[in-house]
Amino acid sequence: MAQDAAERLSLDRLLFVVAALPPHKLGEDLAPSELRLQMVREAVARNSLLGVSDVELTREGPSYSVDTLRHYRSELPEAELIFLIGADQLAEFHEWQEPEAVGQLATLVAVARKGVYPQEVPPLDMPHGIRVEFKQIEVTRVDISSTEIRERVRSGRSIQYMVPREVRTIIESNRLYQDGS
Repeated sequence: MAQDAAERLSLDRLLFVVAALPPHKLGEDLAPSELRLQMVREAVARNSLLGVSDVELTREGPSYSVDTLRHYRSELPEAELIFLIGADQLAEFHEWQEPEAVGQLATLVAVARKGVYPQEVPPLDMPHGIRVEFKQIEVTRVDISSTEIRERVRSGRSIQYMVPREVRTIIESNRLYQDGS
């Protein structure tokens, strides 16, 4: 999906941002952030178009997209920021931290996720009369979720061919996701 999106949107670079404390997962057992960062780095290591950001790992508190976008807006004031969002997240977008600001800081692009297509979601009307518009793009989907990966590991099933070999090695050698983490 990331490769397709980067190509269709003619992006110079697409960054995966690893969250320190995802607000929607507070209280859940997460793999240590250093290992999540290492897995993402390994997954994209051989693709010069894709990169990894640890900006949320260096901040205190929950990882809010609006703060990350503000960081990149200040670092790259002339850049056009594109924020990819799964169509499955659009229904909750109004509950995000400062959703209007997210929509003002970046062009929002919705991509299909398992069973949810962006064409099904109209622009969102926010409080104070602000309307958040989403561009929509078609991408090649591989319907493998991180939840499914964790569940397969937890139940002792193989994740071979579902994640890069290097990522599988990190998961196995650190015994991730075997105890509910």
